[in-house]
Amino acid sequence: MTELPKTFDPAEIESRWYAHWEANGLFAPERPGADPWTLVNPPPNVTGSLHIGHALDNTLQDILVRHARLQGKDARWVVGMDHAGIATQMVVERQLNERQDKRTNYTREQFVDLVWKWKAESGGAITGQLRRLGCSMDWANERFTMDPGFSKAVLKVFVDLYNQGLLYRDKRLVNWDPGLGTAISDLEVETREVKGGFWHFRYPLADGSGFIQVATTRPETMLADMAVAVNPEDERYQTLIGRQVRLPITGRLIPIVADEHADPALGSGAVKITPGHDFNDFEVGKRAGIEARDMLNMLDAKAAVCQTADGLIPAELIGLDRFEARAAVVARLKDEGFLVPHIDKDGNEHDVEPRTIQTPFGDRSGVVIEPWLTDQWYVDAATLAKPAIEAVRSGATKIVPKTWEKTYFNWMENIQPWCVSRQLWWGHRIPVWYGPGPAVGATYNLDAPKHFVAETEEEALRAAREYYGVDELTVVEDARRAYHHTITYQTSIPIWRDPDVLDTWFSSALWPFATMGWPDADSPTLHGRYPNDVLISGFDILFFWDARMMMQGIHFMGEQGKRPLPESVPFKTLYLHGLVRAADGAKMSKSKGNTVDPLGLIDKYGADALRFFMAAMESQGRDIKMSEPRIEGYRNFATKLWNAARFCQSNGIGASAHLEPPAATLAVNRWIVAETVKTVQELDIALAALRFDDAANTLYQFVWSRFCDWYLELIKPVLQGEGVEGADETRAVAGWALDQILVMLHPFMPFITEELWSKMGPRDHELIVAKWPMADARALDPEAAQEIDWLIRLVSEIRTARTELNVPPSARLPLHVAEASEGTRARLARQQAALGRLARVDQADGAAPAGGSLQIVVDEATFVLPLGDIVDLEAERARLAKAIAAAEKERDGLAGRLANPSFVERAKPEAVEKARADHAEKAAEAERLGAALARLG
Repeated sequence: MTELPKTFDPAEIESRWYAHWEANGLFAPERPGADPWTLVNPPPNVTGSLHIGHALDNTLQDILVRHARLQGKDARWVVGMDHAGIATQMVVERQLNERQDKRTNYTREQFVDLVWKWKAESGGAITGQLRRLGCSMDWANERFTMDPGFSKAVLKVFVDLYNQGLLYRDKRLVNWDPGLGTAISDLEVETREVKGGFWHFRYPLADGSGFIQVATTRPETMLADMAVAVNPEDERYQTLIGRQVRLPITGRLIPIVADEHADPALGSGAVKITPGHDFNDFEVGKRAGIEARDMLNMLDAKAAVCQTADGLIPAELIGLDRFEARAAVVARLKDEGFLVPHIDKDGNEHDVEPRTIQTPFGDRSGVVIEPWLTDQWYVDAATLAKPAIEAVRSGATKIVPKTWEKTYFNWMENIQPWCVSRQLWWGHRIPVWYGPGPAVGATYNLDAPKHFVAETEEEALRAAREYYGVDELTVVEDARRAYHHTITYQTSIPIWRDPDVLDTWFSSALWPFATMGWPDADSPTLHGRYPNDVLISGFDILFFWDARMMMQGIHFMGEQGKRPLPESVPFKTLYLHGLVRAADGAKMSKSKGNTVDPLGLIDKYGADALRFFMAAMESQGRDIKMSEPRIEGYRNFATKLWNAARFCQSNGIGASAHLEPPAATLAVNRWIVAETVKTVQELDIALAALRFDDAANTLYQFVWSRFCDWYLELIKPVLQGEGVEGADETRAVAGWALDQILVMLHPFMPFITEELWSKMGPRDHELIVAKWPMADARALDPEAAQEIDWLIRLVSEIRTARTELNVPPSARLPLHVAEASEGTRARLARQQAALGRLARVDQADGAAPAGGSLQIVVDEATFVLPLGDIVDLEAERARLAKAIAAAEKERDGLAGRLANPSFVERAKPEAVEKARADHAEKAAEAERLGAALARLG
């Protein structure tokens, strides 16, 4: 046994123990023959740093993996990082900009080399931060979504999906970020409220017979309008359906079409349709028979006006930024008499109706996102989604909380094609090579290139030679270089690779099996590790990551239907946690200045306190409100455990040599054994149900109240020789109970528990690889439980009464008992020493003397404590009566306010809730003081 310091110092303990665990391979101990248990960590971005959401997510994961390890399972927590295409490229480009340099000064290969250099030197800072949190990850097998093995899996998936007809090239609208020059996913779009406007225009009918009025928040897009839509049920426009309008400015003739997208109750009921620049309009255009290849595009990659295919945009508008074009278009429409003025409530005319517009921004670039029509690679998500839907319906994968199933089904059943290409240099290069399309006369067609999909360039060139029937091919940098060749049947044929990379989510969707060695079928890691046991994820990436892992995992690990769902799903359970919000419930954001740095909290309170807070507050289906006082409270909890261990050491209590409880005869020892086993049982149930809050609160109540506050106090007379035998038994039981606490608490607070485990006596193993306690119902002891619960109630009642009547803490009172059963008298005899120490009473014989006394009823017995001269009874009666009157006055005033419908209906909900809480508090206070007055007799 090594004496513990007086002061609990988390920082010193945490750094020392984490280094020891990792250096000794204790995060993935060799356990041949043990049941495998696997959890994969959502790979953080290589550019990332630990934020409070990471702290929650990883704490919950670590609790489960440490628990599984303690259960003797071959538990492995797969760790790695995501290459984070856009974020990483931005970081490196920003560094270049700081040196007055830019990406385009380098070749693609040179720039990618710069990114790899940055990763080696600065990337992955978050891995050190995860270590600070105590995450017991398998660092020895850390993965990266761009490492060679993982890249091999990514290429195979792309090629296989293409060959199976599930991946294809198509022209569709995407979220285009003009600042970054790439398509982005919905997750990377941030919607903000922007003060904008609603402009109303007249579009003249082509035959000159009148106008149809439309309204828009984006006037510039009218340059690429291809239709006007009206609702087929709208009687105002029945005779116009099928007719044409002549667009102002461009003069383009466009049809009036019937489509339910047009809402008769909104504005004029007529909607301008720009299928190349609006997601809703794109669908309307398709329903109207406009092919995507024929939809007009009026913007370039930087969101500047470019000429449409029909050449009708006036030259003076070409090259204008979209917002400059907006002002120019409005001015011209006004000059030509097509702008309909807005009349405000005071009758004044304005060019525009002010509106607050929900506007999409790129979360990284900060520029307005443009729906843009472009050629991209897509995955047939609808087909892949079907078995993923069935996996959840059949129970092969269970979603917790179950309430998320409805959302999952709704999204998956209405899933759209998944755009997987990005216009970046950093990432998995799309494994597609292009060559000239079918010959037109004697010249190959470069406008409709032929593509060759293959995992390697060698395979692509082999396919190209076979297609063209020639041996000589020239690999060029890109399509533009191809135009510098004389493309005829007699010359070398140019081949160029697709310049795009794959969406980061495409590669991370393979995480549960590509990290296990797939596509190497003989990988020893893969066997027994797939399906993973559980995945813990924020609900906000349910569709962007979790669902895509379901689709890809089932498709490839199921070998396209050859393996049943339970064997092909990527994880058996998907646990979705909420968000960590600010103390007032607001969403955290840098712009609001209400974010919290978890590393700062660890510096201040220790990792164990932060982890326990996260677990205790994680209630299924609810967000967490940040509360630094609660974290401080859990630091105090750790300190209380530390001091309890020091008390044990000072009283000769050390490490237990056995997993099973020692034999016990004293009621207090039999009681703590039973309480420990009950706690194990409750903990097992809570963890099996992924009720982290129930698990943490069960431990907190047992450790703080049952073990520290009561058991250690109750055994002091035994340990200190106050006339009670059984000291050796008590030391053995106390040491065993403390060991069980350390093991149960370890997944939640790993650092302090490992330190205490090591200092309580010699061990043949660290706590991290100890054995989980047994929930043996035979250890339950109803008789002992009843006796100690009775003792606790009696002591608590006496302490409360003494406090209420201002009895000095040092005063010892005689204790008389009346109407007690033989059982109660026997308990009094056995617990005389504990009662004397904890309640400051001395048991007295006979009836209590006449006069003022304090009376308590516990079960059938009345306990009387004469107060004598210790308390001025008349003064105490007067004080209590005055306090009762004040409490009753406040109680009744609050009751009157709550009975007033005007207050309840009109006041803020939080004010009403506070009034109810205050009323309940004052009612309880009046009742408590009344009971105290009654005790004076």
